[in-house]
Amino acid sequence: MGRADARMARKRAARPSGIRRFFTWKKLLGAFFGFVLLCMGAFVVLYLLIDVPEGNPEAELQSNIYKYSDGRVMARTGEVNREIVDLSEISPEVQHTFVAAENKTFYNDKGVDLKGTARGVLNTVTGKGKQGGSTITQQYVKNYYLTQDQTVTRKLKELVISLKVDQKKTKNEILAGYINTSYYGRGAWGIQAAAQAYYGKDASKLDVAQGAYLAALLQAPNQYDWAIASDTGKKLATARWNYVLDNMVDMHWLGASERQGLKFDEPEKPKAAAGLQGQEGYLYQAAKAEVMKELNLTDAQFDAGGYTITLNIDRKKQQQLEKSVKEQLTDHLDRKSRKADANVQAGAVSVDPKTGRIVAMYGGEGLTKHWRNNATRTDYQPASTFKPLILAAALEDNAKTQNGSSIKASTIYDGTNKRPVVENGKKVGFAPPNEDDHSYGPVTVQTAMNKSVNSVFAQMGADVGMDQVMEMAKKLGMDSADLKPYYAQTLGTMGASPLEMAGVYATLDNHGKLVTPQIVKSVSVKGEKSELPDAVGEQVISRGAADSVTSVLTGVVDDGTARASVRDNPGRDGQQVAGKTGTSDNNRSAWFTGYTPDLVTSVGLFGEGAQGTAKANQQVPMTGAAGGGRVDGGSFPARIWAQYMFNATSAGSEFDLDTDMGAGVEPTTQAPVTPTEEPSTPASPTEEPSSTPPSTPTTPSETPTTEPPTDEPTQTVEPPTDPTTPTIGIPENPADGDGSGRQAGRQTN
Repeated sequence: MGRADARMARKRAARPSGIRRFFTWKKLLGAFFGFVLLCMGAFVVLYLLIDVPEGNPEAELQSNIYKYSDGRVMARTGEVNREIVDLSEISPEVQHTFVAAENKTFYNDKGVDLKGTARGVLNTVTGKGKQGGSTITQQYVKNYYLTQDQTVTRKLKELVISLKVDQKKTKNEILAGYINTSYYGRGAWGIQAAAQAYYGKDASKLDVAQGAYLAALLQAPNQYDWAIASDTGKKLATARWNYVLDNMVDMHWLGASERQGLKFDEPEKPKAAAGLQGQEGYLYQAAKAEVMKELNLTDAQFDAGGYTITLNIDRKKQQQLEKSVKEQLTDHLDRKSRKADANVQAGAVSVDPKTGRIVAMYGGEGLTKHWRNNATRTDYQPASTFKPLILAAALEDNAKTQNGSSIKASTIYDGTNKRPVVENGKKVGFAPPNEDDHSYGPVTVQTAMNKSVNSVFAQMGADVGMDQVMEMAKKLGMDSADLKPYYAQTLGTMGASPLEMAGVYATLDNHGKLVTPQIVKSVSVKGEKSELPDAVGEQVISRGAADSVTSVLTGVVDDGTARASVRDNPGRDGQQVAGKTGTSDNNRSAWFTGYTPDLVTSVGLFGEGAQGTAKANQQVPMTGAAGGGRVDGGSFPARIWAQYMFNATSAGSEFDLDTDMGAGVEPTTQAPVTPTEEPSTPASPTEEPSSTPPSTPTTPSETPTTEPPTDEPTQTVEPPTDPTTPTIGIPENPADGDGSGRQAGRQTN
């Protein structure tokens, strides 16, 4: 072989053979750069094509949260246990625990971790499952904009959207979104629900150690839940907790000495979800109704969630009220064995007169047993608890009797049973009986209030003018649709609720400034607070008139129908008390509404036909309940009131009254007639009211009735032919005749 042939042979030997001739280092390098350029081009295309989508509606779903006045959660309603909170409500230290746990470079990065994302994509492709490495921004994007699916497409979308979100939103907005959309276990979505689930407190009250645990939970919520974790799970949770705090020290968010002093705070054991059992159901109903009314919401808008409602309910007072009803009423009832006992329903409302806050409410046996809230129902007569409003109208208008005497506590009236009411010298056809048909003769207004003398207040209504009396009722807060100027209304024949009457008496207690009781203390929608109207309004009745009524009402306790249950109650510790009893037609309702200087409470008992009986939901008598006779306002209602109030109010509290009647009128029994003060339009001994026989009886119902109260079931009679003849009944058209809307009846106590 020649030299030329040898050179050719060496060239052929140096030349790559087979597959090597297609993969040279130059070609590989070129291919690599080509792939990178292709990926960059593809990413640019993706970046241009992929927009930030609308947020996932499910990520914004919230429950409606109801809290007691001290912040403790009372109930949650809705599909998702989440309450979104503003980042400003979370302390900076607790915010940093989440950054230390998930993404120390969060405040400086561009929203993505390319290496972590590449690793996640590779592991997804190779089937190794879920892998970490995402930034807080990426996790927020996954929670809020995308899904939890583990696919290459979703990972690439996450990368692009994270870059854009980081440009559009501040780091605080992203962090807030992350901690509010993440799942923490125990059915809790978001940091607020988690704080309640694990530590029984609001997120705003978490400390660093507690925040570090919640931040650690996000890696493995079920495995790290201390209540159900295995020994290994507890070790891992503790290690993760330490990791979070050590990272905080590295980032100078936590001092080393403070870090050494921190101890792991074991979370509380899981509790049953806050529900609507017992009285909480009634509180929920009342709060929801108030929020919807004040914010003008529909049911659909409210039920969409996101409302955090803090009630004015004081848990201690609420428990005291429930205990009082139990010990003074329900413990004495045998609903299974005694028919009358099954018909008794109780309702009560307690209000702070200075603020208008409803601090306690009793609605009945429980929402699952009795759906209707007895504290807010308006279908039963308030009876004689209405009489103070007649006196208030008289004092405010400087009204005079038929013979020209000014009406005040010492004014003499004729308390004769069935005494015909006279207006402008004419009998108006209304002659109400007194309790047990008792005739009192000449009595002062004070005694008439103490003894609840119907004939006196019927005449006083005529003296003041029924239009003025009804106007006063509206001014003081009554909102009944049947506030018509009939004479029978002087006996409280309109419908009213314990809530309504508590507001009326709170206005008197508040020296004439209107009090509109509120059960809602505050309401926020997705972290933003909504304005609520003030519970205390303008002066609707002069202080002198209001205080004078209060002064007179102290006599009802000191020397009247509430003496045994209230004045002589062993629990009383020097508190001054004003109040009024009431018992309606045929013993269908019984009341005691009263107040001390610092609290007003109205208690009502209602006869309602028991479920499963022929008279279910109808108004029926309570007579015979607890094995006794008539249930009047001075019995169970006053006893419930006294036990509750004397435990819930300040000892020795006294009224600060601005009245020329004195700071509480001395109790009286009966005043003699003097030459200078004759009884107002005394009845003629020769004139008696007619006793026209009743005709068609009416059926008791749930709707308020203005039928004349009597000892027998309410009945109507034909209108009188002679308007000057006293009668018991109501004309077919209340506007006929003299316009009085003649009615008659009997209210007791």
